[in-house]
Amino acid sequence: MNSSSNTISIKSIYVDFKAITKAGLAISVVFSSIAGFLLGVSDFQSLHWLILLKLAIGGYCMVGASNAYNQVIEKDLDALMDRTKNRPVASGRMAPNLALVVASVLTLVGIALLYTINPKTAMFGAISIFLYTSIYTPLKTLTPLSVFVGAIPGAIPFMLGWVAATGNFGIEAGTLFLIQFFWQFPHFWAIGWFLYEDYEKAGFFMLPTGNKDKGTALQIILYSVWLIVASLLPSLGYTGQLFISPVATVLVFLLGLWMLFYAVKLYQLRTAKAARTLMLVSVSYITLLQLIYIFDKILR
Repeated sequence: MNSSSNTISIKSIYVDFKAITKAGLAISVVFSSIAGFLLGVSDFQSLHWLILLKLAIGGYCMVGASNAYNQVIEKDLDALMDRTKNRPVASGRMAPNLALVVASVLTLVGIALLYTINPKTAMFGAISIFLYTSIYTPLKTLTPLSVFVGAIPGAIPFMLGWVAATGNFGIEAGTLFLIQFFWQFPHFWAIGWFLYEDYEKAGFFMLPTGNKDKGTALQIILYSVWLIVASLLPSLGYTGQLFISPVATVLVFLLGLWMLFYAVKLYQLRTAKAARTLMLVSVSYITLLQLIYIFDKILR
């Protein structure tokens, strides 16, 4: 019985840790950081695997800490929404104080690991936690501009990898930031659209016009266009050491048209199904874009 209880206890701790750090999201963010790192290294022969490991673990800690702080701050609001009511703190499985301890430990470990890479990496990691928890989270119940604020820490991971690899923040890191910054808007507005009723229960303002209307759908299209433009900047020769070949340029452009197609479909249909499809396409878009950039660097 004791062995069985211990097994159940360990499993429940593991499940709650995954939930409070939002493991799926954290892993996708770490992937973005790794992509930025691979783009930033001078050549793959001199790849420092220990630095890459520190970036991956430190990045997970930073994202996990942000999510844990968020779940403590929003525990009462999370309890009102179907998609979040079973989170550890909202459901009462984890005490808020314990969640704060977890978040604080993750913050310290994350910053320490990123600092051993270089101070700039740690600084940007700390900025992302601050913006996410102290500004974005409180603004979610006040104004749709919260998405704009949240897009800043959300755009840091891609460029964080470049800074970790090079120790510099220049036009290259800025371009990677810009790409993921513009990506945030169609992605999160699509989520805000198909979860509109659930967000409404907690009083969250996620859509730019406040409603599932043509105005919101049009802004999704416009930001999708800006995303395509930002993604093609490395093909113009003005982004320093970050550049892509003509073949990669065509692939990135076609990828952008694919995303834009579903943004237009949402404008035409204005349904939850169309918004969910756009969200899934946006996730595929950013992943495939990063893979195209990486393989283009490897093959040229």
